[in-house]
This record gives sequence, C-alpha cells and structure tokens, in this order.
Amino acid sequence: MSEKSGGEAKGEPKAIPLKWALRGVAVLGVAGIVYIIAQASINPQRETNLKSLATGEMAKFVTPVEAAPAPVNSFQDPTGAPKRIADFRGKVTVVNLWATWCGPCVIEMPTLAKLAAEYQGKPVEIVAISVDRPDDADKARAFIAKHAPLAFYHDPKMALPFAFKPTASGMPTTIIYGADGVERGRLAGGADWGGKDAKALIDKVLAES
Repeated sequence: MSEKSGGEAKGEPKAIPLKWALRGVAVLGVAGIVYIIAQASINPQRETNLKSLATGEMAKFVTPVEAAPAPVNSFQDPTGAPKRIADFRGKVTVVNLWATWCGPCVIEMPTLAKLAAEYQGKPVEIVAISVDRPDDADKARAFIAKHAPLAFYHDPKMALPFAFKPTASGMPTTIIYGADGVERGRLAGGADWGGKDAKALIDKVLAES
C-alpha cells in the first residue's frame, strides 16, 4: 500500500467540493430555463382563438372542443371522380353542405360565390357539396352553374354529413379547415358569407396557416 504524500495519494483524483457541485447544477438549471425561454420566443404558440370573430353574420360560428381532421369519406368532383376534403390540404378550405330542397342553402349560395371570387388566386378553396339525391343531381348542377366560380361537388349517398365529428345535423352547415387539414370551426344554418364578418374570419385562419 502506497503512502500518501502531502495528505493525498499520487494519481488519486481530487474530490470536487460540494459547494462547487451545487453551483454547477444551479448554472445548468439557469441555462436550461434560458434555453426554454429562447425556444418559446423562436417558436411561439400559434394563436388559434377564433371565438372573438364569432360576431355579426358569423355569430353562430363555433370552434371545436377537440380539433379533428376531415372525414375520409369521398364525394364526387365536377367530373364525377372521387374526391376527399383532405385533397385540398395546403389551402384554407371552406366546406359547405347544401341541397336544392334547403331554402337557407339556396339563399346563402350567392354569398358563397362572392366569397370564392374574393379569394381567387389565394390559397383558399370554397367547396360546396350538394347532398341532393342522384335524381336531383342535374338540378343541383344547374343551380351551381349560376353561381360561378363555385364548382359542383356531389355526395349522392348523403353520407358525408354523418361522417363529421360531431355530425352535421342540419343544412346548410359550413365547416372551415386550416391549411393543415384540421377543423377550425363551423357554422350551422344560413349566413352571409360575402360580408366583412366572414372575410375577417377567413383572413384569420389564412394568417394562421
């Protein structure tokens, strides 16, 4: 056994005093807090509160309790080919469920056409989906043709309204999705989608995307 020289053995590592160890932990803790604050400033949480815009014509607009993606059910595009709401991902998508037998749907359609014209050339898509029976498809198509630039989309099985969570219990129902494909909110019943209240709402969702 080697003898200690000067109170310490040769080659034996020196012990770190407890006070220095505690100071090191404290420094690391402060550094961690600074890092978290820095990250928060670089990646701030996105403001998603749209409730303040539920006024005027958009007073019945409600935000979801739990954000959910669009249903996977398909419907028909203007050519009759299958289409899904997810196909519009990358754009703010305004889905309107309507039918020719629905009075409020017919009344609000010109305002949806105005909204579509307002956002042409921007990453916003207005998708008006008819839930008319197959026998009434031609009637619905002719009606939409009078409201350009809207295109004719058709859900002949009327399955889509029941695929939403919660279900779209009445007509018309308009559901807004962000560019990420997640629902931002919906409005049940007719509304003026061509006015300033609707534009403020769409602009807010567009700014968040």
